[in-house]
Amino acid sequence: MKEIKNKQIKGIACTIMGGICWGFSGTCGQYLFTYQKIEPGWLTMVRMILAGIILISISMIKKDHNLLEIWKYKRDIVRLFAFSLCGLLVSQYTYLTAISYSNAGTATVLQNLNPVMIMLLVCIAKKKLPNKIEFLCIIMALTGTFLIATHGNFGSLCISPKGLFWGIMCAIGAVLYSLIPGKIISKWGSMVVTGYAMLIGGIVFGFISGYYRKQVFLDKFGLFAVLAIAVIGTAMAYSLYLKGISEIGPVKASMLASVEPVAATLFSFLWMGTHFEFIDVIGFILILATVFLLSRKPKSDKYL
Repeated sequence: MKEIKNKQIKGIACTIMGGICWGFSGTCGQYLFTYQKIEPGWLTMVRMILAGIILISISMIKKDHNLLEIWKYKRDIVRLFAFSLCGLLVSQYTYLTAISYSNAGTATVLQNLNPVMIMLLVCIAKKKLPNKIEFLCIIMALTGTFLIATHGNFGSLCISPKGLFWGIMCAIGAVLYSLIPGKIISKWGSMVVTGYAMLIGGIVFGFISGYYRKQVFLDKFGLFAVLAIAVIGTAMAYSLYLKGISEIGPVKASMLASVEPVAATLFSFLWMGTHFEFIDVIGFILILATVFLLSRKPKSDKYL
């Protein structure tokens, strides 16, 4: 009994720490855009390449045989590239761009609209209407987004149009990131698949966009922020979150990982001095509450 309790405590701690690491990395991105004048595209390329190298290196140290095995199956290779370019790359670029036009807290909260979007896709795929809980989540998500965007005033936006657009786009990116990989993550392991996907996406995006030719000059604080995004916001965050899942299960872990937008908001306020209105907090709470409500649904109603 004591061993089970210790396992639960360890899993909860790891999951919460993983979410905090993600939140911190978002604020590092906000710092780079504000004070180092870094472009979201360049940071997307660098973050993905560095994160991919770190995750693949960890897998090599652990002597994970899946590092080579995955390349023997053509269908899985196609899915890996689709996940990398249409899922992970889109998710990373839209998220960082949303931060550049708003702030880490707002972008991370808007990203959490993705469970509601996935739920709507489920309803369309199954040709059924949302149930009472699902309908309530739709209303809460729309109301939360409205409050963040307008502060309750129909005649004006309190967030830049580009900030709102990219915030919604990063939620769509999170949907693609969730749906595209299918079974390859459970088959080959999250660290192997995410590591390869990060590296492939970063390299391909760098060449297509031309960012690999761009010269960027960072001071020591900027360099720390870039490394923090790759190491703390990727390697540590994914490792802690995956450990949490193994100890307490995916449903409870996904709920606890909702500490990410809370952490991003706090870091943005304390470090960057970002000002949030009380009505923003209400909007944040409404959107985050949908994550908890949808996480409590029976497995048979879930898409993945």
